[in-house]
Amino acid sequence: MSDLRVPDEPPLGRRAGIDLFDAIGTTRSIRRFRDEPVDEEDLATMLFAASRAPTGSNRQRVRWLVLRDGPSALEARRLLGGAARQLWGGKRADDGYDEGSGVEASSPKARMARTMAEFVDGFERIPVILLPALVRYRDPTPTEGASVYPAAQNLLLAARGLGYGGVITMFQGFVHDELCEVLGVPDGVALAATIGLGRPVGGHGPVRRRPLGDIVFDDRWEAAAAWATEPEGTTHSAFEGRPSS
Repeated sequence: MSDLRVPDEPPLGRRAGIDLFDAIGTTRSIRRFRDEPVDEEDLATMLFAASRAPTGSNRQRVRWLVLRDGPSALEARRLLGGAARQLWGGKRADDGYDEGSGVEASSPKARMARTMAEFVDGFERIPVILLPALVRYRDPTPTEGASVYPAAQNLLLAARGLGYGGVITMFQGFVHDELCEVLGVPDGVALAATIGLGRPVGGHGPVRRRPLGDIVFDDRWEAAAAWATEPEGTTHSAFEGRPSS
């Protein structure tokens, strides 16, 4: 029998100096990045963390395309940046970001619009863009993302621990075929997300979400779960998917 043992600590290179639950509670979407490169050792550590995530039937079919400053990466960035600006332009109009409270510069709605505009306008300058991909072993299914997105969240948590930040988008879906041609992605591989990554402008978290009492039910739909309590001092958001008027 092989002499297998579980090491005392996983080989994560530079240790993240932050408690796990602090990381979970402060890992928010980062859309503004400093003009600084991502250290390669840190990048490897983040991708190692991503590789530890579960996958369907443990097939381990997730792959990562890292876009930095190579010739193919620059063309892919151009495609993604164009898609990002087009999609945000449509969402900005459809969701009325320039109406109602959106005309008040200090409102949450207006702040979000400014952040998104800055994000997409400078998309090509994001320090690192990651494209997690799934090497399919069967026809596309509605559940195949379950083999990719846990890895993406692992990566973002590791990024938080190392002082970086990122955001998951779906911009690749609107230029998927063009990206595959530019990047040499073979048939049968699906690009599952677009993740921008770098040192954040400003601080992290705390993340605000709806109260547990609104989202956790015990035994039946909307049956209160009295045990679902939150840490003292938790703050909440009432956001439900569209900007407030």
